[in-house]
Amino acid sequence: MKLRITATGLLTVLAVQYATAQKQQPIYRNGWIDFNKNGKKDVFEDPSRTVDERIKDLLSQMTLDEKTCQMATLYGYGRVLKDEMPTPEWKNKVWKDGIANIDEELNSVANNKKAQTQYSFPYNRHAAAINTVQRWFIEETRLGIPVDFTTEGIHGLNHDRATPLPAPIGIGSTWNRALVLQAGQIAGREAKLLGYTNVYAPILDPARDPRWGRVVECYGEDPFLIAELGKEMVNGIQSQGVASTLKHFAVYSIPKGGRDGNARTDPHVAPREMHQLYLYPFRRVIQEAKPMGVMSSYNDWDGEPVTGSYYFLTQLLRKEFGFDGYVVSDSDAVEYIYSKHHVAVDYKDAVRQAVEAGLNVRTNFTPPEDFIMPLRQLVKEGNVSMKTIDSRVADVLRVKFKLGLFDHPYVDEKLADKGVHTAADDSFALQLNRESLVLLKNEKNTLPLNRAAVRKILVTGPLATAESHANSRYGPSNNPVINVLDGIRKLAGNGINVTYSKGCDVVNPGWPGTEIVPTPLSQAEQDSIADAVSKAKDADVIIAVVGEDDKRVGESLSRTSLDLPGRQLQLLQALHATGKPVVAVLINGQPLTINWEDQNLSAILESWFPGPQGGIAVAEALFGDYNPGGKLTVTFPKSTGQIELNFPYKPGSHADQPSSGNNGYGRTSVNGPLYPFGYGLSYTTFSYGNLSVTPEQNHQQGDFQVSVEVTNTGKRTGDEVVQLYMHDKVSSVTTYVWQLRGFERVTLKPGETKTLHFTLHPDDLALLDKDMNWTVEPGEFEIAVGGNSEDLKLKKTITVNR
Repeated sequence: MKLRITATGLLTVLAVQYATAQKQQPIYRNGWIDFNKNGKKDVFEDPSRTVDERIKDLLSQMTLDEKTCQMATLYGYGRVLKDEMPTPEWKNKVWKDGIANIDEELNSVANNKKAQTQYSFPYNRHAAAINTVQRWFIEETRLGIPVDFTTEGIHGLNHDRATPLPAPIGIGSTWNRALVLQAGQIAGREAKLLGYTNVYAPILDPARDPRWGRVVECYGEDPFLIAELGKEMVNGIQSQGVASTLKHFAVYSIPKGGRDGNARTDPHVAPREMHQLYLYPFRRVIQEAKPMGVMSSYNDWDGEPVTGSYYFLTQLLRKEFGFDGYVVSDSDAVEYIYSKHHVAVDYKDAVRQAVEAGLNVRTNFTPPEDFIMPLRQLVKEGNVSMKTIDSRVADVLRVKFKLGLFDHPYVDEKLADKGVHTAADDSFALQLNRESLVLLKNEKNTLPLNRAAVRKILVTGPLATAESHANSRYGPSNNPVINVLDGIRKLAGNGINVTYSKGCDVVNPGWPGTEIVPTPLSQAEQDSIADAVSKAKDADVIIAVVGEDDKRVGESLSRTSLDLPGRQLQLLQALHATGKPVVAVLINGQPLTINWEDQNLSAILESWFPGPQGGIAVAEALFGDYNPGGKLTVTFPKSTGQIELNFPYKPGSHADQPSSGNNGYGRTSVNGPLYPFGYGLSYTTFSYGNLSVTPEQNHQQGDFQVSVEVTNTGKRTGDEVVQLYMHDKVSSVTTYVWQLRGFERVTLKPGETKTLHFTLHPDDLALLDKDMNWTVEPGEFEIAVGGNSEDLKLKKTITVNR
């Protein structure tokens, strides 16, 4: 007689066996963990076996319910998860069968009162809390598959009082690989100590349209610079034993017209340009730094939603770039396939498209069962194969095995308080703030201010006391902030009287509509500016802190104008009319069309969105305690009518408009950038000499060694960012006029000379030919070095032979 057991009966038998094993056997053994509680060391529990062997064994033991749970995110406490700690009710939740990851768990994320928790600080309490949640999944689910704890980290770890760093646009402006590597190491170390295992950073999107709100979260507009700095950030994060997840794959940063918010679609970019500009950083960082994660974007390209695209998520990402981690969707990316792009008949069909395209894990601010349940139905209906499910789950498990979660799933709670946000970390963050500063103008050496000569300083402007930008959404929260006014007062010394007048608000009532149809200043606005002017008349110098706050630039905050918002220009004009020197300090997240300011103010210092110590860094630069040496990583246009105006660019695309000669029909446009890519001044001067390239001829797969001498010809110690550019003189397809192919930030004392060395690899000379193949074409290439993309001091020609 054969014994027949129904599916329900089998589950009952398994439950009894699981409960019995729990009582009879402790799961923590000598050198291994009995995750499935069966009393024996399975292959997936054996640290001596290969990752592939362990994945295969674990997959063979998983049910459909357990597999689909490894394909969804549970958003942490205060978003989807309502409980700070596991409760008995969890046994009735979908995650009773496990979960792929839990995002932003107990981190007290800024600007979300629901997410404030007692477990985020002190740091050891968070580590203990994460261990408690992890222990529940290991001990209370059938197979005990550990959770990947994820969080953001684009300018420091997104956690309560973690080490805060400047915004990514400021980090990019340092042009300092070593600092970016160290920033990644700090974020990775803090993540590890706090219990996180996966950091959503860096953002590799080229910021090609300055109207786009998320320029502030990008390193810049040039793909080579982004790839170089992104590689350092990934290496830094992953050196600490946690995963780095790249954002946002792909073609995310150029929505039509720079429009964000409810749009987020229709990037206008041709295939060759897409590969050379928007995919280039992802390809290089994936191949050279081996990140374990990639986030798929919610936009389309050429009518195909990226998160539902086999071409993007499998053909490009895995087969061509060699990515072997797991892909997590950006919020709503799966839903948009149906609700925004309308290429799916319903949401379930959108789930099918995303999974078949190559998506591993769906993330959104909705319960994970919203994705898991339709996915299970698709498998049962035969519309998604178990082979596809196994492949997607295997990628998730591979990352978890590589992270050591099956061997060491818990963190040492005692280490967190000693290793998170240390005094050394604060010193580093201040240095990063310093090096992010870019001096845009310094007429008649207005800066640095002479403490012996200046007796009275007026600090004015709506950003002088601003603080919210320093603790923004995707970085650390709840850190004390030193604003610019406080920084100036702290460093001015006892002999200088520092007064303050706000002058105006960041924006006026009716803004941004008043950028199109201006309105007269109200009496209150006139009075506020008049107060600043009155105090300015009694000052030796005016420091006007102007720009944008975090409600004017950021995610879903694209702009139609790039002028200073509100009444800030009127404030500057009134201050200038006093005849006193006016120094503008910019706090902003994107290039601004500050034409009047450039023509009329004495000095302009770009500080981007600095971190909480930004006020100190700015004050040090103003008084000369620090010599600013950052360079722009985005082009500043003179008008939004010039957009697109960015680097690199094709021949003729940035050309002037002649008033005579060929095509000389008159002048109807403003030409050229306000400040070009790579631009930045110093309180000292530099000269270049002895550019050498060896060999001067080489074969298509050969390297070229480049060296150049740079000398500090001024009287102050200062930093120069030496930039190496390349131009393909004759090619089978149109290439860019100049392409950045090397850079090095170097500190030089007065009169000091250093020789810098660069290597040009074949990939640096390659183009996408007519058949869309990367190749190095024989011919002549021009090599140039200088201090920015329009100030190329020295040039040489090299030859590539067949």
